[in-house]
Amino acid sequence: MSEADVAIVGAGAAGLTLAHRLSSPAPGARRLSVLLVDAPAGPLRPPSRTWCFWERGRGRYDAVVTAEWQQLRVRTPAGQVIQDDIAPLRYKMIRSDDFEALIGHDLAHSERVQRLEATVDTVEPVPDGARIHAHGVDGRPLTVRARWVFDSRPLGSLPAARTTLLQHFHGWFVRSDRPVFDPGTVELMDFRTPQPSRGLSFGYVLPTGPREALVEYTEFSPRVLTRQGYETALRHYTEEVLGLRGLRIVAAETGVIPMTDAPFPRQAAPSVFRIGAAGGATRPSTGYTFAAVQRQTRAIAAALAAGRRPLPPPAHSSRSRAMDAVMLRALDSGRVDGAAFFSRLFSRVPMERLLRFLDGRTHLVEDLAVGVRAPVLPMLRSAAELTYLPRRPFPGP
Repeated sequence: MSEADVAIVGAGAAGLTLAHRLSSPAPGARRLSVLLVDAPAGPLRPPSRTWCFWERGRGRYDAVVTAEWQQLRVRTPAGQVIQDDIAPLRYKMIRSDDFEALIGHDLAHSERVQRLEATVDTVEPVPDGARIHAHGVDGRPLTVRARWVFDSRPLGSLPAARTTLLQHFHGWFVRSDRPVFDPGTVELMDFRTPQPSRGLSFGYVLPTGPREALVEYTEFSPRVLTRQGYETALRHYTEEVLGLRGLRIVAAETGVIPMTDAPFPRQAAPSVFRIGAAGGATRPSTGYTFAAVQRQTRAIAAALAAGRRPLPPPAHSSRSRAMDAVMLRALDSGRVDGAAFFSRLFSRVPMERLLRFLDGRTHLVEDLAVGVRAPVLPMLRSAAELTYLPRRPFPGP
């Protein structure tokens, strides 16, 4: 049986970030042994994907930032352009393969962190810690005992909620023979796409050069599309809306992110904690997760270094979650037109402030200033409805 002070289950963004922080603690911090348990290649390992976030100036992982931008653009359903400079923020994009390579290189040279490739079966609470039962690539059983366990694996099912929508998307990494993209500006939300009966849809363009970009079709709605449905929607957006033909598709990505007002317990047992999306790091109103993972893992590492109980802090404030719950209910009930709602917000609130609002970095007065620019009566009705709506399990996509 292996033993460690800290065991991290899962090597996605949350697991890798926490292991990376613990691999190089501040001078004088407690010396901890860390074991990162990563699933073998196969269905349990997450596919390659793209993470986007915004932050001020230089960041911890700038070495693997694919591209960054300071100009954001939103297009209304009628084609009106809303564009703004988000300084001092920068909107950044990281490919997961690059991130994993960077972290893997650093962990390979760490004396504190060991990696184990195995499939975790159960995590069992025991006195003063937890025991991880797993099996290796060869099928042999493995056991790990740790004082603290941080589990980043996706939950088997979503917690019961009053409202759950899915943010689901399909994207193409494309190249053109001629310069057709503006590499200085992100097309954050382009609502010139056909809108679903419930929720909303938009195009999303991340240009990495004048001839290269990631182009995505995204929906907030209760059900995912078929593969053919995404291909048709993307083809329509690139050719009919953007007017781009002859693009070469060099790679693709697909994802589904729950947007829910369900509570995500951060503690599974006295010494077992959930981190990342499983621990509530995903912002319900946007689906962004990466920045919250950084805050969450930074707090955990600081607590461990100081010898404190490392309960992950809430990734988002109670005020932010309450506002998100109202917005999700208003969207799902059809009381607000999603495309018109977001177009109105972006046209009336400076984008830098709106991004800070979406990241939970605004003060109460700023939150109220954003709130009054939303359709007030539908929001109030949705807020009142939440007081008596039961929480129900999500039936699945």
